This record gives sequence, structure tokens and C-alpha cells, in this order.
Amino acid sequence: MQETKYIIESILFASGESVNIAKIAEIIGYDYEDIYPVICELRDEYDEKQRGMSIIITNETAKMISRDKYFPYIKELLASPENTTLSQAALETLAIVAYRQPVTRSDIESIRGVQSSSSLDTLLARGLVRSAGRLELPGRPVGYVTTDEFLQFMQIEDIKELPQFESFASMPLTENEETN
Repeated sequence: MQETKYIIESILFASGESVNIAKIAEIIGYDYEDIYPVICELRDEYDEKQRGMSIIITNETAKMISRDKYFPYIKELLASPENTTLSQAALETLAIVAYRQPVTRSDIESIRGVQSSSSLDTLLARGLVRSAGRLELPGRPVGYVTTDEFLQFMQIEDIKELPQFESFASMPLTENEETN
């Protein structure tokens, strides 16, 4: 039954939401009556050891949550700048770096037509781009390239997996893009 507990634990962790216990039983290939006590036992183990997570069980669902006393730490993590969504400006800047790397700050600003320091700083702080050193150009500007974190963000293994830039030029604009 230990393996069954691990499977249930994995399901609850991965879902991040309440999961119907009958669905868990179906996935694992057991009856509801066999799974319910295993989930209760798992919940009791978490509570006994005062683990960072706990399990809430209703008549029909189970959910893994973080223990209340650790909320201040979670709140601090979620409030950090690297966990906020990227703005439209940051996404535009990221696309320019991805397709033109290594690219300078002035090149980015020339393409976007606006000052991009804030967007570039956000991408650097998030670890999505990095400095690739000084380029062999007049003034020796810093060149920026994408990082492994960017590849993970895009869920690709290699920058070559990005769609060809030229394919975007032939895409029709949506109604919203045409009016902007």
C-alpha cells in the first residue's frame, strides 16, 4: 500500500486542486472504499509529522495544501518580482532577444521604438536573458542572449525549436491587432 500512497500523493500534489476521490480510485484501479482509508492514512501521516503540506478530505474530494503556519514564506515567494507575469513590453523585448541574439539594448529600443531598459531589467532579474559580454561593435555595447531558464519558460530544449520568425509575417492579424 506504500506505493499506492505515493501515487495518491503525486496526484494530489500535481493537481493543485481538489480531486474527486472516486476519480483517484479509478486512475489507480481500486474501489473507492479501498482508497478512502489510504488517503486518510496519508493525511494523518502529514499531520503527525507536521509536514509543510497537509491534506484536506471531504466526503468526495481530497486536496493537498500548504500548512497555514508556512503561509508568510509562501506569500513572500509569490510576491517576488520573478513570480509576476511578464508585461507586453517585456514579452516584446524577450522576443527580440530570442530572435536577434546577441542583441544590444539600443537595437532592442530601435526595433520597439521605445525605451526598453525596464523590460530588459525585468528579463535579467527573471533569468530569462543574460549579458553575453561586450560585442565587437563601436562603443563595445553589451550583447544580450536568452538563457536555459528561457528555454524552460518556452518549454523547448533548443532555441532552434522556436517558430521561424518569417512565419509570423504571413499570419493574418486578429481584429484587436488591426484596430490597435
